[in-house]
Amino acid sequence: MQAASRESYRAGAERLDAYVRGAEPSAVASTADDILSVAALLRREPRLRRALSDPARAGADRAGLLGDMLGGRIGAEVLDLLTSMVSGRWSVPSELLDGVERLGVEALLASADLAGDLGEVEDELFRFGQVVSGSAELSNTLSDPMAPVQRRAELAQQLLAGKAQPVTIRLVETALAGFGGRSFTGALTRLVELAADRRDRQVAYVTVAAPLTEEEERRLGVRLSQMYGREVSVKQTVDPDVLGGVRVRVGSDLYDGTVLRRLNETRNALAKR
Repeated sequence: MQAASRESYRAGAERLDAYVRGAEPSAVASTADDILSVAALLRREPRLRRALSDPARAGADRAGLLGDMLGGRIGAEVLDLLTSMVSGRWSVPSELLDGVERLGVEALLASADLAGDLGEVEDELFRFGQVVSGSAELSNTLSDPMAPVQRRAELAQQLLAGKAQPVTIRLVETALAGFGGRSFTGALTRLVELAADRRDRQVAYVTVAAPLTEEEERRLGVRLSQMYGREVSVKQTVDPDVLGGVRVRVGSDLYDGTVLRRLNETRNALAKR
């Protein structure tokens, strides 16, 4: 987001944090559903996005338009949150959609946090991403932009029924809709990171040829936490093709100590002779 949009989003996020402090998890989850339903409306209606972010209109006028359209259809708390956002300035209409969608996701994560389930939701999102990436057929089906989102969501619901928290399933549906304009896999990755961030953690994606033991994973997490000055959530992927060693990605930082990398470097060096 550009600077003006970030400020307007922050206004809604601060109101959400204040609301969450005195609410029950179920109420916050319901609020999240309402916010995400408005995001879906904005995705379908580009003219509405433009009207609600039009810099030529006063903030009060845009807030009034929102109230006229949605008053009585969404909860008072949701209307208050969204009014605080549309009253601000948005650099482009698409950033208003991104902001409303992000607010809905943060509300879902907040509801899981209040219920004590946020760590589990984070792990379930990552594991589902692993399942999807491990099956070309499933990945192609869920990522197909030509297939209706509802049909893909129904498939995801069937796969996750009884195996994941309701918040996890709702977040997967949000990823299928293209959260933040991302691909399905990109959206899942971003949601994992947002869940970790809400727990004040950094995500480390670790690739190994064979699973790390619990003690090895713990030691790696401690070392990375010391490096980054923040708790680290280790997400482990097993890939026999790396042959041995460890590859770690934290944000834009990549530490590749795999045997495969060393073999490739040796091969490249020999090819230059």
